[in-house]
Amino acid sequence: MTQNNSPGKPGGKAEQPYVTVHIYDQTYHLSGGAGDASGADPQRAHVERLAARVDARMRAVAAVGRTADSLRVAVLAALNLADELARAEDRLRELEAASGMADSADLHARAANLNYLLDSVLEEDPNGL
Repeated sequence: MTQNNSPGKPGGKAEQPYVTVHIYDQTYHLSGGAGDASGADPQRAHVERLAARVDARMRAVAAVGRTADSLRVAVLAALNLADELARAEDRLRELEAASGMADSADLHARAANLNYLLDSVLEEDPNGL
């Protein structure tokens, strides 16, 4: 996703699909979406949700902070979002590790059960199959 400041056709190039969003009273034209044959951008709603989240976080930071400098507000909001992301990644790793141990224990139990069944069948037919 990149910012496209001129949504027109620069230098005669074909117009690229873009999404216009508003973040902290600024308008951004973000390109990089891939429109389908009808011209619809399947990522448009996602980009708009992300922009709304960034806007909300910046406004929350500005409401509790003492700065009106939009760059400082943006950096603090970015740090806040990065912290949220890092915590979510840590939680995901914990869940994946717990899930991996459960899957591994399940596989060992199944292997032991199959080994027992195989031994039982072989004991019933001592001459081989």
